[in-house]
Amino acid sequence: MLVIGLIREGKIPSDNRVALTPAQCKFLTKHFADVQIKVQPSPNRCYKDAEYKKAGIELTDDLSACNLLLGIKEVPVDQLLPNKRYMFFSHTKKMQSNNQGLMHAMVANNITLIDYECLEHKDGQRIIGFGFFAGIVGAHNGMMAYGNRTGSFHLERVHKVKDYLELIHTYFGLKLPPVKIAVTGSGRVAHGIVEIMNLMDAQEVEPEDYLTKQFDYPVYVQLKGADLYSHKVTGKYSRDDFHANPEAYNCLFSNYYYQTDILMNGIYWSKEMPRLFELDDLKKPDFSITTIADITDDKYGSVPCNLGDSTIDDPIYGVNKLTGEKTVPYELGSIDIMAVGNLPNELPRDASRFFGEQLIKYILNDIRTGGSALIDKATILNHGKLTEYYTYLKEYASLQ
Repeated sequence: MLVIGLIREGKIPSDNRVALTPAQCKFLTKHFADVQIKVQPSPNRCYKDAEYKKAGIELTDDLSACNLLLGIKEVPVDQLLPNKRYMFFSHTKKMQSNNQGLMHAMVANNITLIDYECLEHKDGQRIIGFGFFAGIVGAHNGMMAYGNRTGSFHLERVHKVKDYLELIHTYFGLKLPPVKIAVTGSGRVAHGIVEIMNLMDAQEVEPEDYLTKQFDYPVYVQLKGADLYSHKVTGKYSRDDFHANPEAYNCLFSNYYYQTDILMNGIYWSKEMPRLFELDDLKKPDFSITTIADITDDKYGSVPCNLGDSTIDDPIYGVNKLTGEKTVPYELGSIDIMAVGNLPNELPRDASRFFGEQLIKYILNDIRTGGSALIDKATILNHGKLTEYYTYLKEYASLQ
């Protein structure tokens, strides 16, 4: 019997997304006699307790009978239930220092952790995540910031609408100026960004035309791996080699920043990878970018002027181009940064529904029937011990 518990999100600021919607819970319990679901009541969840109750799902604070606990963000240490199997985004696979205490607590409490971020197809493509809706909201917020800076158009906040369909309707009649937008990446985040570009009627152009032509209408270019990186010796790009040896590559984005008004950043980044540009590049006269939506949101990462998270309530801050110091947004001599870590929270019901669909389609049946190699490779801890795929975390996870 698979007994799933949907935990109450405890991280502050609170997250209102959920791994399974009421309709999805009802589907699972209706179609699989060996699946039960319990839901911890929550005042903040985007789907209300009453909606789960109406779907016939038990509401209870006691999840001790559950053998799979589903959350979204990191579980606070004092809320971990010992000897349980969890699935959530732990943000530990890169040895993030701010979550080392959580790792230690999971080891000490004999926790089994299956991390959503580690669920991958054989080619390394992530199976499950909120990237598409991060791209949707991040692109909207980036365009909103540019409109606020220039006064050329106005966009309302995403969280003021009921859902994605209503957001689409807000773009009717929107006329963008002849702006040039660079979109980086090729995954779910980039797909979400491109969706908004198309809905706002920005036209896609090829990299060569983007670099050599001026347009009297809004355009965007989507820059993928081969457009952004080249091997220092061969001048070529191989995706597998780049991810195995990123330090052997140069970044080519300097070809684009003098032709770009808005950067929508959707690339995966690790500290071994070259940045899109360096902080000193902001000082150059030909650095024309005024607005950056760093949707993948790595502090001091591929966008070095990402000085840390902003919030949904206050999503935009400025960075002085000469000093690199944080300022209020829209100042002369500054560049505006949108770097929110929980963007899908602005469209939580849509994002949760999409997430749950992927979870049901690709993951939960494997767990219900006893596991799989895919699940094994996403299991960072098994009863408090690192699995073979994550032994590189030994020092990070050590309680000594």
